[in-house]
Amino acid sequence: MNFHRPHPETLSAPKAQNRRAGLVRAGLVAALMGVAMPAFAQTAPATTAAPAAAAPAAAPVVQADDTVLATVNGAPITRGDVKAATEELAQNLPQQIQGAARDEYVLGFLIDLTAMAQAAEAQKLDQTPDFQQQMAFIRKRLLMQAALEQATKAAMTDEALKKTYEEAIKQQQPEEEVHARHILFLTDPAKKESDAEAKKKADEVEARLKKGEDFAKLASELSEDPAGKKDGGDLGFFAKDQMVPEFADVAFAMKPGEISKPVKTQFGWHVIKVEEKRQKPVPTFDEVKPQIQQFLAQKAQAEAVQKFRESAKVEKTAAAPSPADLTTQPAGAAPAAPATAPKPAQ
Repeated sequence: MNFHRPHPETLSAPKAQNRRAGLVRAGLVAALMGVAMPAFAQTAPATTAAPAAAAPAAAPVVQADDTVLATVNGAPITRGDVKAATEELAQNLPQQIQGAARDEYVLGFLIDLTAMAQAAEAQKLDQTPDFQQQMAFIRKRLLMQAALEQATKAAMTDEALKKTYEEAIKQQQPEEEVHARHILFLTDPAKKESDAEAKKKADEVEARLKKGEDFAKLASELSEDPAGKKDGGDLGFFAKDQMVPEFADVAFAMKPGEISKPVKTQFGWHVIKVEEKRQKPVPTFDEVKPQIQQFLAQKAQAEAVQKFRESAKVEKTAAAPSPADLTTQPAGAAPAAPATAPKPAQ
């Protein structure tokens, strides 16, 4: 759906324009009916996964902007409300609407949301047992998230980051890498003659290379690897396990400057030239800092969940399901009927 600024002629028809805007926002409301609330309701239990929302580093504390942008039956909607809603609903907002138009769009949604919430309260829908149960769950979910964010913040120190980096570097084993180029002639398994034709092309290229022709130039002209044609067949540096075994075994056995005989793989026939070899360089702290932050965040959250679970007094009743109740059945299969009538509970 496309959104445009109103044409000057349409400004004389506010009712039609408001109706169209209302329909647009209604689409967002409909989309969020299965998104906004289930974002909490569908979250995995705390004992199995920590929320992904916990950030590696705490954001600076910013005072909410309480500038009132609109009121709905006297209830204010502030610029801070619009900002919070925009962040929460980012994935559900039309990407073609940006800047001030985006703020106006979200404000319209909040007006609709507030009016509907007020109507629901007037009908006392917030007093039903189901609503109260959902609100209690959401409150606990948010408190859990706050506790995990606090644990993450405490674990994300410069000392912990650097210590984790140093320990990871010590455990890294030396690994050889090869920088190579290749010329590939594809084969078609459906055509018997395809393999022989590709092999013939590879043999001809090998002969031309032995006469001194430039490898990169021939790769750009002849290789049937789409990516390889752009940069002279350059594959860059790679570890042995990054290539299919037939290719890797030959490349890692060669010396820099050598050109291979035709090599067959599942893709076709290759001619390989090794440019250089090296030990895989150790990444710098800054290069892997995001991964370290993610690792420490997940570790802190998992430890926090385990700590709180172990310190809590948990007592399951007879009505609670047990591991013995969990059975695995093929998808779509009906539950197996018991061989005999179940015995009455003792």
